[in-house]
Amino acid sequence: MADEDPPQGVLLSGEGNVAVRIKLEREARGWSTNALSDRMNEAGFEMNPSAVWRIENGKRRINLDETIGFAEVFGLDLRNLVGPPQLAAKARAMELIDEILDAFRATQRASMAFTEARDALDAYLAEHPDIREEADVMVSNAIAEEASKTMLKMHSPPPGGGDADPAGEA
Repeated sequence: MADEDPPQGVLLSGEGNVAVRIKLEREARGWSTNALSDRMNEAGFEMNPSAVWRIENGKRRINLDETIGFAEVFGLDLRNLVGPPQLAAKARAMELIDEILDAFRATQRASMAFTEARDALDAYLAEHPDIREEADVMVSNAIAEEASKTMLKMHSPPPGGGDADPAGEA
């Protein structure tokens, strides 16, 4: 098992991912190692063709400045360049993964904002118990209305879509 090549994809290290991606991106553009080295030099990142070959073949380590240079020359986000080659080469997959992470972060921020707002209202109502019941009803009704709107959006048929069941079942 020790003599086998390491598996490709998500098991590679960040630096290994970069080496694989550099070769994939270079070849996808039809560039030689000379052409890539020229582009790196034009972008202000000193690199000779031999260094490109050695990086691609795991014979030379790549430093952060060089990694930034390759990302710039290829027009890639740095995170995309260091990601698992099997995913990163599929730019749309990386975009969708980023959207999921952004949405998750937004839900975390929203949850924190909700908790802070609820705590502030509870603190205020502790000082004004005479309006607690009315305020609690108002908050509950408003939340129920918003939840209902969200559920309708989530479960309504897509625009232009019929009532046909995609599985063909009645």
